[in-house]
Amino acid sequence: MAEQKIKILHISGVKTWSGGGENHLENLLYELRAEAVHNIFCVRDSSIHQRLKDLGETCFSAPLTHKMDPRFFLKLAVLCKKRKFDLVHIHDSTALTLAVMADHFAELPPFILSKKTSFPIRNRPQTLYKYKYPKVKKILCVSEATRKVAAAALKKTCHLELIYHGTRIDGKKASNNPDLRKKLNLPKDCFLIGNIANHIDAKDLETFVRTADFLINEKNLKNIHFVQIGNYGKPTEKILKLPGRFGLDQHISFLGYVPNAEYLLPQFNVNLITSENEGLPQVIYESFYYGTPVVSTNVGGIPEAIENGVNGLLSDVYDYKSLGENIVFLMENPQLIPNFVKISKEKLLRDFTSTKMAQKTLAVYKEVLNGD
Repeated sequence: MAEQKIKILHISGVKTWSGGGENHLENLLYELRAEAVHNIFCVRDSSIHQRLKDLGETCFSAPLTHKMDPRFFLKLAVLCKKRKFDLVHIHDSTALTLAVMADHFAELPPFILSKKTSFPIRNRPQTLYKYKYPKVKKILCVSEATRKVAAAALKKTCHLELIYHGTRIDGKKASNNPDLRKKLNLPKDCFLIGNIANHIDAKDLETFVRTADFLINEKNLKNIHFVQIGNYGKPTEKILKLPGRFGLDQHISFLGYVPNAEYLLPQFNVNLITSENEGLPQVIYESFYYGTPVVSTNVGGIPEAIENGVNGLLSDVYDYKSLGENIVFLMENPQLIPNFVKISKEKLLRDFTSTKMAQKTLAVYKEVLNGD
């Protein structure tokens, strides 16, 4: 007799498709489709709502105009009472708040929480209350750095699980994409330095621009171009003014949101990550897959994937000169790149695939359901 599938409700409180966190949910649904019955409860008409509906996933939704919107948590309570899910998998802090509220109106099943950033958990009673809520049986941490941050705030480690998110290694499409050099009227031999990140403070795109200033204006490297891809946000207005301030308007292109931006990674000579805070960004796994060398800040879980000088180059946060020198080092020593790429691909296949992520997550689901 076939084993009965686990009936899971995934809850998302985000309104835009911000990248890695939402890719994690999509990959989880894909990888565990044979093991679980998935339902998603999310913000009505949000990017994630539209995308998952387009993929044929079972989506329920409610409006969310503020983090404590009763329309959301009351509908969630009614849904859980009616559908009798086995587990609730919560994918962000806002969703956790709403699930805790819903549990006061209906008896929700056990919670699994994914913590996808290395931002500290605030030492406030209301914040600690929800993270220590009895229904939270496991917190899945995207990196060891994230696990340590959670452990420091919660003063316990027994229900913290390290599960790297990973990327899918099937269905990649690096072809039929616009030629960036042609699109931007660049020479074919132009050295392209890319960055794929949404415009939020944690990505520190000012350091991205300052690295360009260092290489182009101080090091006098002219046959290079910087390309930044990602959703615009609150910091955008300030960021877009920076190239003009440094005389770099002809050397930096901000392309905004580009669908399936990862497919452009093979066109980058270097993927430059300038973040000041990270869990462990999905774009590193994708760079490993496409063989694009990574120069990055050494924040959050990034050093868990990149060993400095072994399969990439790391610098301290905000140190645009060091980031620039690392790019120059790769430009002057291209013979090192194949080995960086080889080691990165081996790490990807060993530790960072979505299949491995899903297998470990499924094991946690079963552990919680068995009461272990």
